Amino acid sequence: MTVLITGATGLIGKEIVKQCHAEGINVHYLTTSKSKLTTDSDYKGFYWNPNNNEIDHNCFDGVSAIINMVGASISKRWTDSYKTILLESRTKTAQLLQDTIKTHNYKIDQVVSASAIGIYPTSLVNYYDETTTEISDTFLGKVVHEWEAAVDGFKDLGCKVAKIRIGLVLAKDSGALPEIVKPIKFGAGATFGSGKQWQSWIHVKDLASLFVFALQNNFEGIYNGVAPNPVSNKELTKASAKVLRRPLILPNIPKFVMKLVLGEMHILLFESQRVCSKKVESEGFDFKYVNLKPALEDLLG
Repeated sequence: MTVLITGATGLIGKEIVKQCHAEGINVHYLTTSKSKLTTDSDYKGFYWNPNNNEIDHNCFDGVSAIINMVGASISKRWTDSYKTILLESRTKTAQLLQDTIKTHNYKIDQVVSASAIGIYPTSLVNYYDETTTEISDTFLGKVVHEWEAAVDGFKDLGCKVAKIRIGLVLAKDSGALPEIVKPIKFGAGATFGSGKQWQSWIHVKDLASLFVFALQNNFEGIYNGVAPNPVSNKELTKASAKVLRRPLILPNIPKFVMKLVLGEMHILLFESQRVCSKKVESEGFDFKYVNLKPALEDLLG
């Protein structure tokens, strides 16, 4: 089997590539950097430049499925121009892939695409599953809603489409966790706001496994990519400090302070989404990291 992966060089993409290879799945990947192209039989690179609508259509040769991970990082200050990049790096890329498949009449059976739990409204009491239709009125909610609509365009080409709504991804060297633990390591760790806001997290290895599992089991529809046991921001901060054996002596950091530091992006720290993983579990997916402490020990220990 050969799969085309967009965003293969990103945090989650790299782990997915590793797990595809472990399962004997060949990978084609798209990159905007010609210097990153490789020609290995099981890991072959193809150039694209979505801003100019450029793509090497040979990337689809022999491919029966797509894992779509492309999208600019949300962990960067949301200026007006960057907001456009955040949205278009998700919607325009989907359109370019669809147009190319159509033009060259490729037969793609399945698309497994990244999405995000940011589509769910913030709430300290609600427990969101895939049947939730309410959409967050934040900028992030708008981005995810339009992203999912763009990905649904693959259905018109006869593809089965699965969307994995990803939570807070915990990884060792990049993503949110190194930023969360940085102040803790220097003895300046603190909870954000009330600390009651829910964080629906997932270990990067479990998330990559879930994408490969979705591919192998022909998932269709919406699935939450979160571990079974969400925690509060306070619990996440305390557990990280415990694993790192550092004290937490500072008071909680007020929302207005982080708004000054991060601008609109501060909502990433204060939004609360308690999200349910039962649907993927009912499909037979087993999480290796069900609880936060073992996940943190694996990544920080």
